[in-house]
Amino acid sequence: RAKIDMAHPNLNMRDPVMYRIVHAHHHRQGERWCLYPMYDWAHGLEDSIEGITHSICTLEFENHRPLYDWFLDQVEAYHPQQIEFARLNLTYTVMSKRKLLQLVQEGDVTGWDDPRMPTLVALRRRGYTPESIRNFCDRIGVGRSDSWIEYGLLEDCVREDLNERAPRAMAVLKPLQLVVDNYPEDLVEEFEAANHPQRPEMGSRRVRFCRELFIERDDFLEIPSKGFHRLAPGQEVRLRYAYIVQCTNIVKDEQGEIVEVRCTYDPDSHTGGPAAGRKVKGTIHWVSARHGVTAEVRLYDRLFTVSNPSGEDWKETLNPDSVEVLTACRLEQALAAGRPEERFQFERQGYFCVDATDSLPGKPIFNRTVTLRDSWGKPR
Repeated sequence: RAKIDMAHPNLNMRDPVMYRIVHAHHHRQGERWCLYPMYDWAHGLEDSIEGITHSICTLEFENHRPLYDWFLDQVEAYHPQQIEFARLNLTYTVMSKRKLLQLVQEGDVTGWDDPRMPTLVALRRRGYTPESIRNFCDRIGVGRSDSWIEYGLLEDCVREDLNERAPRAMAVLKPLQLVVDNYPEDLVEEFEAANHPQRPEMGSRRVRFCRELFIERDDFLEIPSKGFHRLAPGQEVRLRYAYIVQCTNIVKDEQGEIVEVRCTYDPDSHTGGPAAGRKVKGTIHWVSARHGVTAEVRLYDRLFTVSNPSGEDWKETLNPDSVEVLTACRLEQALAAGRPEERFQFERQGYFCVDATDSLPGKPIFNRTVTLRDSWGKPR
């Protein structure tokens, strides 16, 4: 023990234990060593030996600072400064290492780099950039009072960053086949699409158009609701970068599910055509059925359903829909060459990143970094 003062008002200063005897196997010394320093005794010495200038701790270590200083004064060693700050608390997740370890060990997540985890390695795998994380840290600052930071603020930071740097691409996550009946079967056209609408220096790409396409299943309704301006029987919509089409018929399977939408196109409505300026209320994205690639896309969401998962039943609030794996997505052909950690904006969908762990050459897997808008800000 360190002989200080058993009547000291700070309990940590009442002759604290410096060493303990533990008869356990040591990963280096084997069974030869059984004396181990206590945290408060080792903390300051380790910082001093390693030349640490400032030891940054959370607020619960504030009462330990007098002991930190006392030990260093007694051995007359170089004296780092201990500074305390409030712990970062993010909504809809947990930051406790004990709880995170429990999630990993009990198989609730796939590992420390699971894109739903709040670890740096997980954020990187999900597609967060260093710049977005630094921007988040700048915004919240460092304080001494406990508070909860909205997870949406972190998402806003990555949205802002990726909006400026991510090239655009079209991807159909839940495909529905669209057949343009009056389009020649053997014709293939290419349309120019900007890689970024506000940054012409990022160039453009060519997207192929043919008779058979895939559109998003949510972009078609057999019985449209009021205000639905996408595709419906008798309704017109513009296919992004291409033509205006009108739905003429639908095909259903034996279960009554729509498997195909038939339509006609206006050949004069493409960019630069005589009817290019014709206005329709809706524009949807698409992918060529002949030229698009099939890929797996993982839609990640928040790990918990409540903003502050706490108490003994904290795991009961895990979000059962925190990840949705889609294996039959149709993407622009160029996305097959996506490199690990390369980021894109899937138009009208959100921001996505090539998974660096599970992707294979020519067969990328995409992780959703964040949606285009904060869907959690609205009542569910």
